[in-house]
This record gives sequence, C-alpha cells and structure tokens, in this order.
Amino acid sequence: MIHDELKKSYHKLERLVLVLMIIALPIFGMIYLYFISGNLDWQLPNLPGFINGLLVGFSIGILIAQYVKFHQAIKKGKASEELTKKVETYIQSTRVRFYFLFLSSVISAVGLLFFKSEVYVVLFAVTLVFFSLAKPTPDRIRRLYGLNKADSELVRLMSRPD
Repeated sequence: MIHDELKKSYHKLERLVLVLMIIALPIFGMIYLYFISGNLDWQLPNLPGFINGLLVGFSIGILIAQYVKFHQAIKKGKASEELTKKVETYIQSTRVRFYFLFLSSVISAVGLLFFKSEVYVVLFAVTLVFFSLAKPTPDRIRRLYGLNKADSELVRLMSRPD
C-alpha cells in the first residue's frame, strides 16, 4: 500500500506546481502587457547587451537542464523494485523540475522587461509548454515507470484527495 506520507508529499507537490504557475503567469502577463502597449515608461536602466545574451543562454540552459535532470532521475528510479521509492523519486525530481521552470519564467519576465525582445516571449511560451506537459499525474507516473495494473491503481489512489 502507498504510504500516507507519500500521499501527503504528492499532494504538496500538486499544490507547489499550482502556486508556481499562479505566481509565474501574472508576473509575465503584466510585463507582457507593458511590452505590447509601448506607452508605459518605468525609467529602467539600460543594461549592457551581453546581459541579454546571458539571460537568453541561461534560460535555454535551464530548460534543457530541467528536462535532462528529470529524466536522469527517473532512469535511476526505474532501477528500484519498490513502488514507494519510484514515487519518491518522481516527486522529488518533479519538484526540482518545477523550480527550474519557475526560474526560467522569472528570467523570461525580467529579460522582456529590460530588453523588450520577443525572444523572451518565446522562451516563456516554451516554459509554459513544459509547465503543462510536466504537471504531475498518476498516468504520467505509470507511463514513465511502465507500472503494472496493480501498481498503477495504487498510484491512482494516492493521487485522489481524501
């Protein structure tokens, strides 16, 4: 049976994902509206151009790193025979993944604010795609680990609210 502590961890992960998305979307949305309106002047300092390149490169690096790091962790989790270890690995790696995605969204917002470049809109859109596709679900856990029906049912029960 899935441990109650694991069930709590899964639900905390779901809340974390929602909170990070709820924070990221309005921040970027407000800056995007400022960007497309073109008539607001916040008198921001002009940053050197190399910082633009650093932010773009760092954001792309974060997007790649979150994907690679997540799948490396899942691969290690597959080595375990115990379902609880697999789910613990999934929860921890997903938590780290969403922190990376949140950081990417903040960098995109800051980059758009200071450099007014469409590249940051694209980076944020890619980040949103990962936010959407990486959202924790029992089906995703089942597919990632190739769980049998019994284990899949335990994971599904774990995800259900009390």
